[in-house]
Amino acid sequence: MHRIERIYIDGEFVAPHGQEWFDLHNPSTEEVIGQVLLGDAHDARRAIAAAKAAFPAWSRTTREERVAALKRMHRAVVAREDRLMEAILEEYGAPSVRGRWMATYPAAVIEQAVEVLESFAFEEQAGTARVIQTPVGVAGLITPWNSNAGFICNKLATALAAGCTVVIKPSEMSALQTQVIAEALHDAGLPAGVFNIVNGRGDVVGEEIARHPDIAKISFTGSSAVGEHLVTAGAATMKRVTLELGGKSPTVVLEDADFAGVMPLVLQAGFANSGQACIAGTRILVPRARLAEFEQIAREAVSHIKSGDPSKADTDIGPMVSAKQWERVQSYIRLGQAEGAKLLVGGEGRPEGLHRGWFVKPTIFTGATNQMRIAREEIFGPVLTVIPYEDEADAIAIANDTRYGLSALVVGKDSARCERVARQIDAGRVLVNTLSHEPRAPFGGFKHSGLGREMGRWGVNAYLEPKTLLMEAGVSRR
Repeated sequence: MHRIERIYIDGEFVAPHGQEWFDLHNPSTEEVIGQVLLGDAHDARRAIAAAKAAFPAWSRTTREERVAALKRMHRAVVAREDRLMEAILEEYGAPSVRGRWMATYPAAVIEQAVEVLESFAFEEQAGTARVIQTPVGVAGLITPWNSNAGFICNKLATALAAGCTVVIKPSEMSALQTQVIAEALHDAGLPAGVFNIVNGRGDVVGEEIARHPDIAKISFTGSSAVGEHLVTAGAATMKRVTLELGGKSPTVVLEDADFAGVMPLVLQAGFANSGQACIAGTRILVPRARLAEFEQIAREAVSHIKSGDPSKADTDIGPMVSAKQWERVQSYIRLGQAEGAKLLVGGEGRPEGLHRGWFVKPTIFTGATNQMRIAREEIFGPVLTVIPYEDEADAIAIANDTRYGLSALVVGKDSARCERVARQIDAGRVLVNTLSHEPRAPFGGFKHSGLGREMGRWGVNAYLEPKTLLMEAGVSRR
């Protein structure tokens, strides 16, 4: 049994003031595998005070000093890749291929932050003025359970590169991953108070971060509902906010597509991270004239997708993270049938042969309309909805008829046509015949999918405020 009873404040692992123990589960077995002692609002205030005290010195560090610190962080996280992989498998249940990516990603994003920092322009000339990019202050970083370690390292490395100090509120459901990362970051030898980590509930620790006047910026990844609340809560203290929120991403299958050829890409987009991904392509738009053909090929392809033990190399879809999430997904499967959509594959209950664990059958609805709730609401599980369209204009209209706008996928043979369609989709990122990721490009969403951008120089800019400096004519700069 794991027992995590320390949080990280001012360069030390310390006992929290909070007294609530939170159970950790293995989602593949439903067993309790440990407990984490949660911090409270008092602990959040201690962490904020430590970050505030550390900010003046850290904000004045040189580029070279920050690069050196990030490189130490990178080495320390790389050294714990296998331990992180074990934690991801045990407390989250990601299939081994996805889990290995999740274990390597935290170090990769720190390395990418180094690359951006080495060439970042903190000063530039604007006519007779000098524009100086200055760190915004103490940043509150709030991370989700579906890729906790990666989000911690991405947000932290970016904030530190900009010269900010931080307080991190990770998902309490991912405490094993947080502990591995916290130990790595401690070993990297950053100055005390530069980063602080407080395990705790969102409505307690997260709320204190959202309202505290000494937090200048919030970076949050999670649900749109919580994102909207953070904007409201932070408004009184004029917090800068970056939000990466939910999605209901369209996969637009064009008329000239080779359905058999693109089906692996389409299903991978939809079932990514066991369906627990904000970017998942859960609305599949298919030309009505070829709908029956698509359904036949999809049904056959899904029959080869394996749900089950995430430690096995041939497992494609792991469990949902919790009983609550499993129940949520089951309720949407029932809802889809009640709304009149046709169940093409999958359905309620666990996959055949699995009698415990929060596993969901890979499920596809067809014959749906874009007005059904299964097509409009984020389910966050391996449940896809096929929606027929009449022509290209109709496909674009359906793709954009959503409150979200995080990601999209367009597949087809004519690359020029694919690009024409992609340019008309309202989303922060549109992929064409690929699921590749470019970490140097900005990532974030339109509409209710978020505010601002992460990654690359856009991510660093989000932690900076431009200051205009005008000098008296004839006075030299020193």
